[in-house]
Amino acid sequence: SNHRTDEYGGSLENRARCPLRVAEAVRSVLPERLPLMVRISATDWVEGGWDLEQSIQFCRWLKEKEVDLIDCSSGGSSPKQTVSPVDSRPEPGYQVPFSAAIRREVGIATGAVGLITEPEHAEAILTRGEADVISLGRGLMRDPYWALHAAHALGDEADWPAQYMDVKPGYVRP
Repeated sequence: SNHRTDEYGGSLENRARCPLRVAEAVRSVLPERLPLMVRISATDWVEGGWDLEQSIQFCRWLKEKEVDLIDCSSGGSSPKQTVSPVDSRPEPGYQVPFSAAIRREVGIATGAVGLITEPEHAEAILTRGEADVISLGRGLMRDPYWALHAAHALGDEADWPAQYMDVKPGYVRP
């Protein structure tokens, strides 16, 4: 989507210049004990557009700027994107390969997103080393107790926060 021709457009180095400067500026004021995380679109799903190879190089530069984790998403910048040529809806975990590749090639912690809705699926991604973190969006909006339900589904019991125990009459705890 970047069609600029100045110092912030054209080559990969130029297109990466602004976010790299931002990462450097944030890291300079963020206490070392706090992680710096950057969310990227690992591909824009457009022929000839931003792709995983460019993302890997960009993440190498982010690592040099002391970024701690890359949250790997995709798409969203072009109406021409084609995520799944066969179906109109992508498969669960369709963005996980980006997280896995960046983690492997760059040696940086990554977060996986994208239709990861089942606890067993999330656990498998982590166990296989395809990501270090699973980020949930819609799943948590649908079920704010997702983490507690996931713990139970995976055979662990998590304590319910005290705030959830003081409920109004008629409320049924999930």
